[in-house]
Amino acid sequence: MMKEGNIQAVKVSIQGYEGSFHQVAAQTYFGNEVTVIPCATFREVIKIANDNKLGDAGVMAIENSIAGSILPNYTLLQNNDTLHIVGEVYLPIQQHLLANKGVKLEDINEVHSHHMAIQQCMEYLGEQHWKLVETEDTALSAKHVYQRKSKHIAAVASKLAAQLFNLEIIVPDIHTQKSNYTRFLILKRKEEAAINESEVNKASINFITDHTKGSLAKVLTLIAAGGINLSKLQSMPIAGTDFKYSFHADLEFESYHQYLSVEKELEKYTEQIKVFGVYKGGKI
Repeated sequence: MMKEGNIQAVKVSIQGYEGSFHQVAAQTYFGNEVTVIPCATFREVIKIANDNKLGDAGVMAIENSIAGSILPNYTLLQNNDTLHIVGEVYLPIQQHLLANKGVKLEDINEVHSHHMAIQQCMEYLGEQHWKLVETEDTALSAKHVYQRKSKHIAAVASKLAAQLFNLEIIVPDIHTQKSNYTRFLILKRKEEAAINESEVNKASINFITDHTKGSLAKVLTLIAAGGINLSKLQSMPIAGTDFKYSFHADLEFESYHQYLSVEKELEKYTEQIKVFGVYKGGKI
């Protein structure tokens, strides 16, 4: 870990650039002193988090309340045997119109941002007569607006991006859906993923049924009978098979012992179980 005075700054790999929502999620979980390592892809996030010489943890978006699950990231979890989920962050996605200081609405003729952010704000942006330019990242768009010093270009990005690049929020909260959350997973290497039995209340697992008639129903019934809430069930095709699936499940429970008891029973009705992590669930 890097040291800043007497503070050890945790190094966390994130997808995107500084000022992105991944950085906001990292600060929410680890605190503002966290050092982020921007990555171009989620695969790179995993690679750096795996290497104790490069990083201490990783932050990876897994689903959005509007857009749904990020399926390739479930595959990354399934194919990795080193990292465990140790926590999660539910982050409200708030998009703002940013511009250089002194710029007024009537000065703007172009708005730059990631295509998803533009779509999230289309109700507001569609009422304007601006040219909309799609870019690879919201935070990078904000950075480019700052670097160009233009009074005619604005960006759609986060409050953190405005702070980092010394931009003004010209119009706050321009996103159409005001209830828009992204769930981020906090990943650490297994040897550093200690379980606090008195605090954990959620587990993420992947299981494969024996594919006999009613096998999935038996598993779900067993989970319910154990008093555990199934908060998410996501089917994933098994590569190399003919339409066979594994299932990602998020389980919410009251005690660690309760979870262990159900997990042991699940082993009798499944071909394989992989535990991605047992952790304290985040709150919206």
